[in-house]
Formats: sequence, structure tokens, C-alpha cells
Amino acid sequence: MALLKLNTAKSGVVFSEELKQSAMAANSLLHSGKGAGNDFLIADNRDGHITEKDGVLSSVLTDGTLWSKSIVDLCDRRYGVGADGLMLLDAGTVDTECRPSGTDFHMTYFNSDGSGGMMCGNGGRCMVAFASDMGITHFDFEAADGFHTAQILDTAHGIKTVRLKMKDVDAVQTYNSLTGVKVPSSGSFLDTGTRHYVRFVADLDYYDIVSEGRDIRYHAQELLPAGANVNFVEPYDGGIKVRTYEKGVEDETFACGTGIVASCVAAWCGGVKPSSEENARVRYEVKAKRDLLAVDFMPSSVAEDVWLTGPASFVAEIILPD
Repeated sequence: MALLKLNTAKSGVVFSEELKQSAMAANSLLHSGKGAGNDFLIADNRDGHITEKDGVLSSVLTDGTLWSKSIVDLCDRRYGVGADGLMLLDAGTVDTECRPSGTDFHMTYFNSDGSGGMMCGNGGRCMVAFASDMGITHFDFEAADGFHTAQILDTAHGIKTVRLKMKDVDAVQTYNSLTGVKVPSSGSFLDTGTRHYVRFVADLDYYDIVSEGRDIRYHAQELLPAGANVNFVEPYDGGIKVRTYEKGVEDETFACGTGIVASCVAAWCGGVKPSSEENARVRYEVKAKRDLLAVDFMPSSVAEDVWLTGPASFVAEIILPD
């Protein structure tokens, strides 16, 4: 039985022998997916066979022995599979506080450093695409920030276009400067399921995202102790460009869904013209580092009925034999 099966043009996934052996022993299945440049490992855990504690996944094998592997090791790009994060497709619930009619599944998300407890927009779109591949046809689900719903608008050449409803944004806090930050740091702070700081800059393609993003993420006293992802935004004729330094990954990623939402809301609040307006609804087209996404919402006190749309595709299936 093949350990790895690729069905897209993306290749070059390399597994260490230790990871292969421990994965085979686990008798489970991991999938790799990508969404607008982000990549994730996803496991179908609706039967609850995988548990997590302190960033370590565990599963009891058929022979009664315990298999475990840390999320950090699995997401490591040199010694593991490699990913921006790992997600579990957990079972939905019959009745929840935010959704009395129940949910179709639960999305459990972990950053590549093993930390969790937050929403990932591109991860959410990949989760919906994965759930569809698992035979789920309706996409009401819970994540760390509450209830979400989604639609698959199109499927072509193995790529699904997923429209995901995000949480409403009810506040934007503006800073002229941040305490303890060496570089100019005027910007806006808002929560779109994950905490984000948004700065508008010029010449974004040549901007030092990592050093400035790290400085703001670690040293801004106003954002501690939880920290925030840091988004750098440049308007262009027809939309905005966004690059993001992500906490938990501690580097620039190719895209960040919640960061793109935060950037669009900050753009609207800052007077940046949207790509289009219809029936009082605004839409921004967004160029991430590799792909094009879109955010649309109804302006209110800040933004409500917020939707994120973009591509999600299956990359690889790690088949772990009996």
C-alpha cells in the first residue's frame, strides 16, 4: 500500500523514516490541503480516535499500544510532513449554545508550534473542502471562535472555491504608535476570530515583513500577552495586497484568512475604496502572496455578515496501512 498519494501538481513532500514508521504504526490517515498558499494537515476524527494534550496527538492502536506524535514534529518542514497548521475534523453536536439545531462537524485547529484556541480562515475553507471529500454535504460547524457556515461555489481541476462566513467585527482600535516597538507602528487592532494588527505601507513587495512583524508581535505591550498576527497592507487600483506575519508559525506565511478579513475591514474604516459595492454591501479583492481571495461584508458599526472566499485544494493523502 502506498504511503503517499499525490493528486495535484504540488510535490516534493518528504518523510523521514522515523515519521513513516510511527505513522504506519498509528493505523490512521492524514490529508494535506492548501488554501491560498497556506497548507494544513487534516485528520478525520469524527470517531474520536485521536486525542490531544499539550500539543501531542495520541491514538490507541488495535493491539492496545499507544501511538503519539507532537504537532510540532508533524508540521516540521525538514523532519516531518510540513504544514502551517494541523486540524481535526471532529464530530458535530446535536445541540449547542450558539446553534440549537446542532452542527455538522467541529473544526479543531492547531498552529505549527502546537498552540491552539483560535480560528484560521484559510484553514476553515480547507476544512470545508475536506469535509466535502469525506461525504459531508452541509457545512454548519463550530470552531474556537464560535459558529460558522460555508458554501462550495465551484469545483474545477481539483480546486474548490469555498465561501466561508466569518465572525462579525464589532470594534477597531487605532494606535498612533505601539509601546516598545522600534519601527514606526501606527495601525489598527481588531479580532476576526484571531487577534490581528493591520498596518498600511508603501512598496509592500519589498517590505521586511519578518523583522518588523516580529518586532510588533513580540514587543508591543498593548498586544501582550497573547500577541497578534501582523498584517501589512497596500491598496492598489481594484483592491488591496496583504502580507502577514503569523504568530504560532513565527514567520511570514503565503496567506492568512482571518488577517485578510481584518485588513479589508481596516481598509474600509480607513477610507480605502472597495473593489465593488452593491446594495450597501462592500467587496474587496485581495492579492495574497500567491492567490487571489475576496472578502465581502455589510458595513455597520464596523462590519457584519462577513464572508471570505477563495480556493482550497487537496494535495496529498498519507495512507497508513493496517
